[in-house]
Amino acid sequence: MKPAPAETTHSSRYDRGLAKLKEIDGQAGERVIQSLADIAPDFAKYLIEFPFGDIYSRPQLDLKSREIGVVAALTALGNATPQLKVHIHGALNVGCTQEEVVEIIMQMAVYAGFPAALNGLFAAKEVFKEREAGH
Repeated sequence: MKPAPAETTHSSRYDRGLAKLKEIDGQAGERVIQSLADIAPDFAKYLIEFPFGDIYSRPQLDLKSREIGVVAALTALGNATPQLKVHIHGALNVGCTQEEVVEIIMQMAVYAGFPAALNGLFAAKEVFKEREAGH
């Protein structure tokens, strides 16, 4: 039996999540969602509803604190460079400085090792150059 597709109507979770995603990532987040439309539209919906509609929208942490945690986690994973770049942009968009981003990534050398921190620093360097170039 084939599972039923996710409902296509937008829920309050979806609307709340899309608003939060735009607040953090601007157009970059929307491009990720659009890129999934032809292969996994349900996954795109889940990506908006759960992380951004449910978790990011909770009042216990501000967006800067949340993005600090995400940059640290993605750096520590060591295998999520495209997502790390998106969230470095997001961290900068919600109030982190470049110096804070570098410190967050350097801190991960202690817990995730030098290779993960090096990869994170190179990702940050690319993001900083993109932003300086106005892209």
